[in-house]
Amino acid sequence: MSATWDDDRPKPDLRIGPGARVLATLRAIGIVLVLVLAVIVVGIVRLIERAGGPLFRPVSPGLNRLTLRTALLITGVRLKQRGRPMRGGGALVSNHVSWLDILVLNSLMRVTFVAKDEVSRWPGVGIVVRLAGTVFIKRDRREARAQIDLFLGHLQSGHKLMFFPEGTSTDGQRVVPFKTTLFAAYFDDSLRDVMKVQPVTILYHAPEGHDPRFYGWWGDMDLGPHLMAVLGTMPQGTAEVVFHAPVRVADFKDRKALAAYCEAAVRGPVEAALAD
Repeated sequence: MSATWDDDRPKPDLRIGPGARVLATLRAIGIVLVLVLAVIVVGIVRLIERAGGPLFRPVSPGLNRLTLRTALLITGVRLKQRGRPMRGGGALVSNHVSWLDILVLNSLMRVTFVAKDEVSRWPGVGIVVRLAGTVFIKRDRREARAQIDLFLGHLQSGHKLMFFPEGTSTDGQRVVPFKTTLFAAYFDDSLRDVMKVQPVTILYHAPEGHDPRFYGWWGDMDLGPHLMAVLGTMPQGTAEVVFHAPVRVADFKDRKALAAYCEAAVRGPVEAALAD
């Protein structure tokens, strides 16, 4: 299991006043209603889609995107995009900052998240990531072949797989070293010559007057207070997503070289933002 990133600095102050609590509660109710409706509608659509095979999903990913885009609109967090998602199937790798990442990334494209199995059991977050069509995997070497077959099936169906190679969330002010284990699957004989990988950087710009780390959710931070603090803020800040140029796996000698390239690409805009 990957270690959870943390540091010794005090966490942002997440205390909010009565007015902010009312706003947070109203926004939370709106998001819950949207998710409940989506679970019902997407569930029905998936039952119909399964007639075409387990990975036949012509409609449900679009519904997922609409749902999570609506949830993000309710939060009030603004969205900014640089670059474009690659066309066709492949893998995208991004830094990981917050539970908001799921809403932000799915608002911009149809994507299938790949997450460690325990995420599916997280209260609240587990529901959202399941709705997003997340693929859950066990980080066990004995599961490697099954994972490759799973990835191949999604890629052959034209799906985009989204990975968080840091293996943990951070405060958004850094990119920690990428784990190379999942990159190894891309070099399998069945994938290497057809696989493309696109690095993606997520930058959160805090609301004016707030800690620059405001949107980050990491370490031992409780989800409830962070949700309330984010949902109770007005006006909100901005989530900026940078899509870098995709690269071919076949152009790299091994998983370490590919992981290092992607890590450097993702880290660039983070360091540039800190330097401003």
